Amino acid sequence: MTRNEQLIEQFLDSAWAERGLSDNTLQSYRYDLQILGDQLQKRGKDLDSAGRDDLLHFLATQVQQGRNPRSLSRYLSGFRQFYQWLLREGRIRKDPSALIERPKMGRGLPKALSETQVEALLEAPDTETVMGLRDRTMLELMYATGLRVTELIGLEFSDLGMNQGVVRIMGKGNKERLVPLGEEALNWLQKYLADARPQLMGEGECPQVFVTNRKAGMTRQAFWHAIKRYAAVASISQSVSPHVLRHSFATHLLNHGADLRVVQLLLGHSDLSTTQIYTHIAREGLKALHSKHHPRG
Repeated sequence: MTRNEQLIEQFLDSAWAERGLSDNTLQSYRYDLQILGDQLQKRGKDLDSAGRDDLLHFLATQVQQGRNPRSLSRYLSGFRQFYQWLLREGRIRKDPSALIERPKMGRGLPKALSETQVEALLEAPDTETVMGLRDRTMLELMYATGLRVTELIGLEFSDLGMNQGVVRIMGKGNKERLVPLGEEALNWLQKYLADARPQLMGEGECPQVFVTNRKAGMTRQAFWHAIKRYAAVASISQSVSPHVLRHSFATHLLNHGADLRVVQLLLGHSDLSTTQIYTHIAREGLKALHSKHHPRG
């Protein structure tokens, strides 16, 4: 067994004993450290004699080979664990990974449904049943308002301004906002309150607007599973969740010319930069429309 292999196995034994890491994590550490060790040997060094420049050279070669920021971040995370262990063991005097910044991952663009897909999703519940009517109303409200799922299921009667056509939301950081319902969502809400909720609750009482047949408030998990089920009914192949419907709300507003700051207020974002990510999606949609319909697209 080479010196590097001995160091790696000793580190993994310690990591398993101290932190109980999973086999997958340990195998990942072993694989990454072996790759680093092989490259260091070409430079005449072992793992415990590497400097900051050696690690930067390794990361640079990985970039040249097409590794993405996520892979680089994984490498660096494992290397830091390894060199911190060597430091604690007194085998090195300085951690060569300490001053290396993690690569910027970038913010993934949220996936939005098309307007056609949203229509199909909204029409999936069987509104002749009380459960279907409830679910259609919840879907309509989420798409009309962009509420977070916790905000939707947490709605209480005191939050509804039916005459004004708005809902009062207490969002993150206890920040209150008023969100318009829109005529379509308001109509479904009135129908649910008149027809479905009384049948679901019977003589029971619950402050939440949306309830189950157990006479209790709707849960995140139940609504999440309902959306998955209706996405299958609507033949939507991409992954659909309550958050995707919120993304779709914001994206479609921007596609139809809504001001970014208005969307920020409706979503309850404290920072405009959080909302700006949706402009990238809207821009991509406009590019696709231009490419499809413009004679020189």
